Amino acid sequence: MKKIALLGSTGSIGQQTLDVVEQNPDLFAVEVLTANNNVDLLISQAIKFMPNVVIISNEEKYGLVRDALAQYPIKVYAGCDAIAQVVEMGSIDTVVTAMVGFSGLLPTLRAVNAGKQICLANKETLVVAGDLITRLAIENRVEILPIDSEHSAIFQCLVGEAEESVEKILLTCSGGPFHGKTAEELKRVTLKQALKHPNWDMGAKITIDSATLMNKGFEVIEAKWLFGLKPSQIEVVVHPQSIIHSMVQFCDGSIKAQLGLPDMRIPIQFALSYPIRIKNEMHRFNFADYPTFTFTTPDTKNFRNLALSFEALEKGGNLACVLNAANEVSVKAFLNEKISFTDIPIINGKVMEMVSFVGQPGLADYMETDAASRRYAEEIVLKLK
Repeated sequence: MKKIALLGSTGSIGQQTLDVVEQNPDLFAVEVLTANNNVDLLISQAIKFMPNVVIISNEEKYGLVRDALAQYPIKVYAGCDAIAQVVEMGSIDTVVTAMVGFSGLLPTLRAVNAGKQICLANKETLVVAGDLITRLAIENRVEILPIDSEHSAIFQCLVGEAEESVEKILLTCSGGPFHGKTAEELKRVTLKQALKHPNWDMGAKITIDSATLMNKGFEVIEAKWLFGLKPSQIEVVVHPQSIIHSMVQFCDGSIKAQLGLPDMRIPIQFALSYPIRIKNEMHRFNFADYPTFTFTTPDTKNFRNLALSFEALEKGGNLACVLNAANEVSVKAFLNEKISFTDIPIINGKVMEMVSFVGQPGLADYMETDAASRRYAEEIVLKLK
């Protein structure tokens, strides 16, 4: 029985993780549930799965959760500090980091230092501080197992292969809802259109990131740290069908690919059960339903966020941290309809030019960089309104 701390249980990944747990009650048990604001769903999850601990990040809502769970043997806490501390509990085997954005960094860092296995869905953790996290994971002999479908695909393709045999990886990308659109067409994109992904059902933030190709850019940066790659070994390929989740090309010219229907429960289950594959009753892929696979090169001119990600990857230091913070602010502004869709990469690029570069950042540098980047981004948003 593997005991799990699920950080971000009310989000899309969190809910699908609980689906996997529910289907395998003899293998997995929930020890900790955390959420940011969604009190009602957190309470219903707690009553259903009976964790030892529940944490609501928004301290103003602590009383609601505490009172609702008062009759149950569940400890209730509140605040970001509580989330960062709870991952160190001795009863936890695996920490699933499904929080969104920079907020996932400190809990993941604490979990790694506590020697917990990490199932990583919070890609921003490695985007912001990949060097620090991977170094600590090696020191603490901690496994970081990717939940993102693309990184899970790469991981599965690499099992049993020698590290030196890898020539490059090919991260596939659906292209989002605006694949093939011109610059003029992108200027007229509405929030409703941007929130409609053609293949995946995800939360609002990651859906917008997918539409701008920022999500793919973050996956590029994350792949470097997960698999120890050079930027020149990472290629992005647009594959609108989203059936080939990613590929690895080896030194002999062979290519391995991992295929499947776009269902996040598959990579979640693989990460939770690794190195064992467990049976499930999920819908199976049928080649007859997809007679054609297509591939194109991404448009980094009209979808500049992907180009910015490669720039941050090449330069290193704190630049990816800057990009992540600026993007969180710009996407929030777009979701609140304060800026246009095409303003997002403009803001991100400007902030990358404004924040002081730190070549070898530590945790304090990352925290300062994040705060400064958000201030600059918010100032730009105000000027654009």
